[in-house]
Amino acid sequence: MTTQQLISQIHKKKSFLCIGLDVDLNKIPKHLLQTEDPIFEFNKAIIDATHHLCVAYKPNTAFYEAYGLKGWKALEKTINYINQNHPEIFTIADAKRGDIGNTSSMYAKAFLEDLAFDSVTVAPYMGKDSVEPFLAFKNKHTILLALTSNEGAFDFQTKNVDGKELYKQVLETSKTWKNSENLMYVVGATKAEYFAEIRRIIPDSFLLVPGVGAQGGNLQDVCKYGMNSNIGLLINSSRGIIYASNNNDFAEAAATKAKELQQEMEIILSK
Repeated sequence: MTTQQLISQIHKKKSFLCIGLDVDLNKIPKHLLQTEDPIFEFNKAIIDATHHLCVAYKPNTAFYEAYGLKGWKALEKTINYINQNHPEIFTIADAKRGDIGNTSSMYAKAFLEDLAFDSVTVAPYMGKDSVEPFLAFKNKHTILLALTSNEGAFDFQTKNVDGKELYKQVLETSKTWKNSENLMYVVGATKAEYFAEIRRIIPDSFLLVPGVGAQGGNLQDVCKYGMNSNIGLLINSSRGIIYASNNNDFAEAAATKAKELQQEMEIILSK
């Protein structure tokens, strides 16, 4: 999916919502545990109930890898289901990969080619030769960790190095990498006060923003400082939507929560 196609979907659906498919078997409705593939059945129901309200889905791969081969098969079935039934949806493999060049090439192949995700999250710590293999894929996107929403983000990301915070150096340096036009960035919603500074460095890039909802991020603040002329935001909500209920009505409850966020977004877009 190209960036322009993503922007088109945002305007069409009046939404820039991304739903995180982070499936924990201890939290899903008990009746699903009797099915052959509980993870996929849960995801399928969530997707069927919410696809018209969001523009992206983001499975965090840890929640699938933790269940071994069955989990990986469920991830494959989930991404295939989205691609076949809702090709307008932007898909994100939240894998946070990053390694030496030849290893990164294999990670990139696994997620962007074999599983056919539109994008993958990548850690920048090892520098350009660990990221450029992901950027080499045409019409695919690499979502670089820039400023995350966790408490430990302050351990390194905001440290002053040679007169500039490290996350700013990451942003500026990444712009010099080959095919950097395929970059997006992860910026946590709990760091809303940083968005204005980030936009000065990367005014045109899309930002994937976790942390709205369960982690306490504020949608209005994120949009005030982070939105650009092409919207430029994908707001992710995971637990707040998919675990809105653990009863038989879980999919309907998820749709209700997604609709609440979508309606907020529609108002923001109208302004």
